[in-house]
Amino acid sequence: MEQVLFRHNRPGRCVTFGEYRDEGGFEALRKALAGMSPVDVQQTVIDSGLRGRGGAGFPTGKKWSFVPRDLAGRYLICNCDEMEPGTYKDRLLLEANPYSLVEGMALAAYSLGVNHAFVFIRRGYEQGAGNLRRAIAEAAAAGLLGENILGSGFSLHLDVHQSAGRYICGEETALMNALEGKRANPRSKPPFPAVKGLWGRPTVVNNVETLANIPYIVANGAAWFKGLAKIPEASGTKLFCVSGHVRNPACLELPLGTTLGEVIDNHCGGMRAESSFKACLPGGASTPYLTRDHWNLALDFDTVARAGSRLGTGGIVVFDQTTCMVAATLNLGRFYSRESCGWCTPCREGLPYVVHLLESIENGEGLDEHIEILAEHLNYLNYAFCPLAPGAMGPVEGLLKHFKEELQEHIIKKQCPFRPNRPGGVHGN
Repeated sequence: MEQVLFRHNRPGRCVTFGEYRDEGGFEALRKALAGMSPVDVQQTVIDSGLRGRGGAGFPTGKKWSFVPRDLAGRYLICNCDEMEPGTYKDRLLLEANPYSLVEGMALAAYSLGVNHAFVFIRRGYEQGAGNLRRAIAEAAAAGLLGENILGSGFSLHLDVHQSAGRYICGEETALMNALEGKRANPRSKPPFPAVKGLWGRPTVVNNVETLANIPYIVANGAAWFKGLAKIPEASGTKLFCVSGHVRNPACLELPLGTTLGEVIDNHCGGMRAESSFKACLPGGASTPYLTRDHWNLALDFDTVARAGSRLGTGGIVVFDQTTCMVAATLNLGRFYSRESCGWCTPCREGLPYVVHLLESIENGEGLDEHIEILAEHLNYLNYAFCPLAPGAMGPVEGLLKHFKEELQEHIIKKQCPFRPNRPGGVHGN
């Protein structure tokens, strides 16, 4: 099984600049600057089928193509906010090998005509930020960043910005506001960032994992990248962050199209002792649950979407038969309610009300009508200003679709059947 993003990893430490170069690092940048036009690089990425690894899964090369080439002062931003519960792949990438990201950003910037790029990284990622700053300095000293890179006439300056935090900073327009020193509220679209983004200039925002793939695509070609996947409609490998009730939680690089059951049984050692699989979040905390019926589902953007969920970030959180899915959904709802920026009414008012309904049901105070009201809010919260509220309703959607009987059992028994006779319900924790 070919490793792409993990190919340079060293046990227990970060790869060095010299090791990365000895293993072919920055050769893709040399290749592009010596014999490929910016349009050639963009077309290679389009042909590779690379889709954004930050959650949305939008085709990366197509996203680049939206930037008008007749507008000066373009920017590239790498989104390393990574506050999606269950997702930690970008942190591990930067702790093990920041050079693939640096090279990927240089290639993306060359393709886009960008001369100033930023890495927006969450405050808690101190080691990753330190690794990045060192990698940038080493690349600049070697003539791989800065003015007139490798004598090509192309220049790129790369800055690292550590965020003050908040989940909403992962939304690209809120991120841009935060980078400008403003409150991290999302912006209206249109205008889209590709035309009017950071400081009013054309801007592309890509995720760490997305950009780290670019050097390997440029070096080996689009057909090679497409051939890494296990199913024809997918392209490349994907980092899956597996946590929860498995024997061996891990961040794994696997071909897209690997089945859910293969991930758990073949790569995580199966479920923990005396556990059986009940459900999982397949793509981070904002995705609808999958169940045992999806054990053989190929994990790819389109196949997971057809199954009623989203691949998202690839953060797989596994739940066994002892899990109360109402309590699990309530826990997620509290997180999203707290992380709302408060900008729009559906999110500001709707999420706390959803939490209230779930608390009532979990505490044995639920009514039959509460299930119907939860279902109505799947629609209401779609009118929010940004994707935070609709994403927060992903687990609620999965709860209503796959575990409605559990909701009803809570209401009929007037208590949580998984924690009977617990004083004070969830408030007694």
